[in-house]
Amino acid sequence: MEVEEEWEKPVERRGRLTAVLALATLVSAFGSSFQYGYNVAVINSPSPFMQQFYNETYMERNGRPMEENFLTLLWSLSVSMYPLGGFFGSLMVAPLVNKLGRKGTLLFNNIFSIVPAVMMGVSEIAKSYEIIIVARFIVGICAGLSSNVVPMYLGELSPKHLRGAIGIIPQLFITIGILSAQVLGIRNILGNSTGWTLMLGLTGIPALIELLLLPFFPESPRYMLIQRGEEKTAKKALQRLRGLDNVDAELSEMRLEDQSERAEGHLSVLSLLSQRSLRWQLVSIIVMNMGQQLSGVNAVFIVEASGRRLLLLCGFGICCGACVLLTVALNLQGNVTWMPYISITCVIVYVIGHAIGPSPIPYVVTTEMFRQSARPAAFMVAGSVHWLSNFTVGLVFPFLERGLGPYSFILFSVVCLVTLIYIWLVVPETKNKTFLEICQMFAKRNKVEIKLGDGERPLKESKESLQDAVKVTAF
Repeated sequence: MEVEEEWEKPVERRGRLTAVLALATLVSAFGSSFQYGYNVAVINSPSPFMQQFYNETYMERNGRPMEENFLTLLWSLSVSMYPLGGFFGSLMVAPLVNKLGRKGTLLFNNIFSIVPAVMMGVSEIAKSYEIIIVARFIVGICAGLSSNVVPMYLGELSPKHLRGAIGIIPQLFITIGILSAQVLGIRNILGNSTGWTLMLGLTGIPALIELLLLPFFPESPRYMLIQRGEEKTAKKALQRLRGLDNVDAELSEMRLEDQSERAEGHLSVLSLLSQRSLRWQLVSIIVMNMGQQLSGVNAVFIVEASGRRLLLLCGFGICCGACVLLTVALNLQGNVTWMPYISITCVIVYVIGHAIGPSPIPYVVTTEMFRQSARPAAFMVAGSVHWLSNFTVGLVFPFLERGLGPYSFILFSVVCLVTLIYIWLVVPETKNKTFLEICQMFAKRNKVEIKLGDGERPLKESKESLQDAVKVTAF
């Protein structure tokens, strides 16, 4: 009888935010996602002093000043090594989360933050700009891992009613990290000739805090049950996360997911690409991550009220319109005195539009679209597309701007429009759906029937029968 009552509990009761879930979210987001944002912006303000250090170091070694083109190349490497490291970090996601678990990977990932933090902190004393370039690559690996593993970890910890709201917390902390780097970069604080090495080295502090605190929080229950087969550990973790003794209903849903994919095992990227049942999910995360980075920027907190699909459509629609208006405004601002204000307004509107959907939602949806066996490989693909697109924009945009001028933003508006059309036609609403229900929605589009491991019953029938069986057992 208890299990039946558990299924009938209102949303507020079964989906409440407990202290353990809230603290696990804050620790992992601050320890990992914050660093991602911090290192995006940390070299912006002190760039003149860093380039001066590059030049002085070169002059000490060679007795002549550095050529301007070589300085530009070194600085470009200092900037671009970060997204390149992010790409390689994304390639490490699947093997690490399958071997070490979600929490274990986040703890291991702190190596890629603490080591480069020390390297960058001593770079001036060591008189080596090469150390900074290598450290930027290593800390990029940290960002590539954290940007994929944190959403996966939090998505598997959260009840379905809070998955969207908790899923955008990492993006919020990325934004806070960017803001923190900009504040610390003020000349009177650390953005000066004496403080820039300390500013670069501070990225290790969130990693140390995570390393100390995260071990006290549970590993993903889905990972422990489905991939490790440790049901007692998974149940104990769920009880801590939900603040309830009776978590049999959620465990039953996990067992059903385990049965439905038992024949698949852990999917590699190659096997993921060949799975017909995952075709549209895979295309969707690729389109959304490309659209996210090839359009532009960061996070608000209305995802559970409005749904994922609506926020994506609104966000990309606003970005598309803002890019078109920005193109017009930039062309006219030389002739109309008040047009620069319109340009600034367009940029602000664009950032708001990006924050509504394109920035935070793809991470949430990637967690929801794939079952346990496919999720690590899916994040690996999504992360690789994300960081490669990020790297491409940084590399290509200066040339686009030089060749097309204000019209370069038309290309971004086209990307936003194409992504919007795709989401409208293909991506369903996943709000308040279990992972199995979302899988069944895509099964229809993929023209496949998702069955249990024994290959006898469709997923929907199996779910109903399993719930009935649980209820009978409870009597």
